[in-house]
Order: sequence, then structure tokens, then C-alpha cells
Amino acid sequence: MLIVADSKIPFLNGVFEPFAEVRYLPPDQIDAAAVRDADALVIRTRTRCAASLLDGSRVSMIATATIGTDHIDAGYCAAHGIEWTGAPGCNAASVAQYMVSALLRTALRHKLDLRGRTLGIIGCGNVGTKVAAAAAALGMNVLVNDPPRAEREGNIGFVPLERIQREADFITLHVPLTHSGPHRTFRLADEDFFRKLRKQPFFFNTSRGDVVDGNALKGAVITHRIAGAVLDVWSDEPDIDGELLSLAEFATPHIAGYSTDGKANGTSMAARAVAKHFGIEPLLNFLPAEIPAPDTPVIMLEPASPHPLADAVFASYDIAADDAMLRAAPENFEAQRGSYRIRREFPAYTVCSDKPIPSELRDTLLKLGFHLG
Repeated sequence: MLIVADSKIPFLNGVFEPFAEVRYLPPDQIDAAAVRDADALVIRTRTRCAASLLDGSRVSMIATATIGTDHIDAGYCAAHGIEWTGAPGCNAASVAQYMVSALLRTALRHKLDLRGRTLGIIGCGNVGTKVAAAAAALGMNVLVNDPPRAEREGNIGFVPLERIQREADFITLHVPLTHSGPHRTFRLADEDFFRKLRKQPFFFNTSRGDVVDGNALKGAVITHRIAGAVLDVWSDEPDIDGELLSLAEFATPHIAGYSTDGKANGTSMAARAVAKHFGIEPLLNFLPAEIPAPDTPVIMLEPASPHPLADAVFASYDIAADDAMLRAAPENFEAQRGSYRIRREFPAYTVCSDKPIPSELRDTLLKLGFHLG
């Protein structure tokens, strides 16, 4: 059996070797010739799995170690008997960590208090749910719009998009990219979307670049329909729009979900799916080896700091560092993703202080997932 795997997927080397031949390739080398004799593919979003890649191959299983699956042609796979699977929720906590950092950085830059402000969440699956919980921990009011879930579960807990456009101080997108159907998300945030905003909110997108009309977004920034844009995803990645980059409040190279914890989860889910498909019993409960600890797992708060919560969050992850990296070399977008540093999520850190931590701060830190010393 031959497995072709994206060489950038961490924690995968050596996992399948006792049971199969494994060929590790960078995504730009995973082409029709490379997969012709493969039985399975273990990939990321950079590998488009459609007829151009799969015709004439013997691939029967595709596992993507990502929550997004729009790079897999589900219709083609169904017609050709190819099983495929994603890794839903694998990096939800990572995106929530990114959002907390982004919200706090934005609030500090504009001298805003997040408590009592309203966050509108469009799309509330695994990621949106985590973001909602994190925003609530920050003391924000949360409005959730998710028409597919509302249809399945009823309207309680969900609001129409128009209410978010009317009331939200911050709006964030966590939707899959879909090009058809009653809840199409392709260019969901278009000129009409921005025209209907009433409170000049800050706008965040960590889902897919094409759920936003880039020209409409640039117009919304320039005409002050929005107060600013925080962008992790872009149309035409890795060749991103330089003008949009210059207009963004914070900009990062599609790494919101790139915590080391999230990557380990995605690899685990992909490996287990392949193992189940081929009956490789020793790997059905595979978990990666020990995840590297952060360089500084203990965060000491400065008693005199005016922003201790932000200090703790930025010690674990600071969006400003990734923003500076992208702006310095946007042409290295893909390389920045491929060589992304070890980034651990909140539970990998213990927050300590020489003085008692105020109860409200303690409560917020614990809700976000930090440990307290």
C-alpha cells in the first residue's frame, strides 16, 4: 500500500511506515503523476482533490488534516468510490485563541473596553462556538447567526443577519466556503453586506478568503463603513491583495488555526481515518507523541501592569508578531505558513503573580483555559 502525504503535516513521520510505503511531498509536488499509484492521500488545503489530480489513480481514501474541505471535490469522490474525511473542530481552540488576541490588540489600539461590547458571530460550528465562549469570558455580548443550524435546531439562540449588521461592534466570520445552495457563503460579505452595517464595527475573517468580496471590503475600510479589518484569510492565496494588506488593521498568513495543538489534533484525526479505512487496528486510537512545551510555560504577571489580561494572552500568542511578519515579506506568505513556529494554546500555560490575582481576572483566565499558579 502506498500513502502520499503532505510533507508539512506535523507528527506524521513514522506513523504509517510499519504498515505502508509513505511518500512525503510538498503540496506543489502532489500532482497526478505523484498520486497515480497511491492508495491514500493525507493532505492539507493546498492540495485540490478533483479530476485533474485523481483521474487514473487508484486512490480510495483521502484524509485532510484540516477543518476546511472545500479543496475536495465531493461529487467526484462519490462518483468514483473514494472515501474522504476532514478534521472538524481540530483547530477550533486555536482560532479562538487567535480571536482573543486580535480582539484585545484591536481594543488596546483604539482604547476600547471589550466588556459590554457586542460581537456578532456569523457561522457557529466548532470554531464559532469556541469563539463565542471566549468572547463571553471577555465580558462581551454575543449574537450568533447560523441559518443552517437554526433550520435544524430552531431559532432559539440565533439571530437574523440583519440584527448583527445593526447591533454588532465587532463582526467575525466562521463559515465554510460554499458556492451554491440556499446558504451560499461565497462573497457573503459583499457591498450590500457592508452597506447595511449601522455601528461602524470592526470586521474579522478567519474562515476563507472568498467568503468576502475583496473590493467591497476595501471600499468599506476606505469609506469608514467599518472601523477596521482583521484578516487571516485571503482570496488568491498565496498571492494576496497588497492594497487590502495595507488597509487591514491586522493581517496574518492564514495561521489562525495553526497552533501546535490544533495541528496535532488534525494529524491524529486524519491518521485514524486512514487506519479505519484500511483496517490498520494499531492506529485506530493514534495520538501524536508529546507536543513540545512552550518556551515559557509560566507567565508572570506584573503587579503594576494596566492590562494584565492582555499581558497573559499576548505571552501565549500575540497577533502583532504574525502581522509584522506578513507585512515585512508578503511574498513569503506560503513559506511563513509552512515554517510556522511552535504555538501552544492557553491550557499549556500557567499564569502566576507575586500578588493575589483579582477574582474577576482569575475567572476570565480560567474560562479562557489558562491554569493559575
